[in-house]
Amino acid sequence: MPRLFPMLGLSLALAVAARAAEVNFVRVWPGWYDAESFKWISEYFTGMEDTGGKIIRRTQPGERQGYYFVVRVKNIGASCVGAKFVLQVVTPKSADPLSYSFAADVPSGSNLFNLGLTGADWPGAKVRPVAWRLDLVAADGRILASQQSFLWAMPQGAQ
Repeated sequence: MPRLFPMLGLSLALAVAARAAEVNFVRVWPGWYDAESFKWISEYFTGMEDTGGKIIRRTQPGERQGYYFVVRVKNIGASCVGAKFVLQVVTPKSADPLSYSFAADVPSGSNLFNLGLTGADWPGAKVRPVAWRLDLVAADGRILASQQSFLWAMPQGAQ
């Protein structure tokens, strides 16, 4: 009987760790995209944006041109309804991080998300972030996946 409790605790810890690993970022590609990058031939006929199967979220929905974080998310579990991406960015103009939130239900499987800082939220094509951090947060507040730039991880004393 005394061996049962440690085994039960270990089983519970492994189950929690396995659940946390169900969602991860395969890759994050930050970069500038012109508005034309999002225009497909079908849009000329329908007048509506064709996303090509990508999930696109923008800070200014009416503006396509901007600095995007293209994120490949792998979800081997159930869909994550009510999740959101939280992006923090340090720009060359300010050492204080700017924070942006993008609502996103994350379906099972491998999905591509385009998270755009568009319109007045990004200063231009030649500007690059100094540092950034991206979290995928569940509806209950748990961080499901996270990735950050090298400079975001720098210790305070090294800056």
